[in-house]
Amino acid sequence: MDTKNYFIHESSYVDEGAEIGEGTRIWHFSHIMSGAKIGKNCSLGQNVNVGSRAVIGDGVKIQNNVSVYDDVIIEDDVFCGPSCVFTNVINPRAFIDRKHEYKKTIVKKGASIGANATVVCGVTIGEYALVGAGSVVTRDVPDYALVYGSPARVQGKVDREGCKITDFAAED
Repeated sequence: MDTKNYFIHESSYVDEGAEIGEGTRIWHFSHIMSGAKIGKNCSLGQNVNVGSRAVIGDGVKIQNNVSVYDDVIIEDDVFCGPSCVFTNVINPRAFIDRKHEYKKTIVKKGASIGANATVVCGVTIGEYALVGAGSVVTRDVPDYALVYGSPARVQGKVDREGCKITDFAAED
């Protein structure tokens, strides 16, 4: 594996067959599984796990303690806050193998997910949407929407830079 084009901390594991783009940085105690695809110029913080069927675009920042499970697709320029959670099975049971039931989750270009937010599998978070810290996303989030709460609901609209647009009336 050629490490000249990206950085992997010595405490991290990158399995053979993982694809990592140029300029990406993978920090302490992370695990990138075989088959995972990570784009260019990404930053993966401490204790990040990336599943074998996960796809991460270019310019993505994933903070500490995030697991990007199989069938989670993160497009370019997405921010995942510390300890945010993705799932991939809607009704897990320890005694039932449901790997064939994984639901695809998509986080579109430029979206941000706040610290400790939970994203239930099968949803799409729209372009440049902003998910508030601690929220529980149980349904699709429109482009440029500001959502927060449990369950997360549209509370406003943000611009491309993530600033709230004040003249927005919620349609939820």
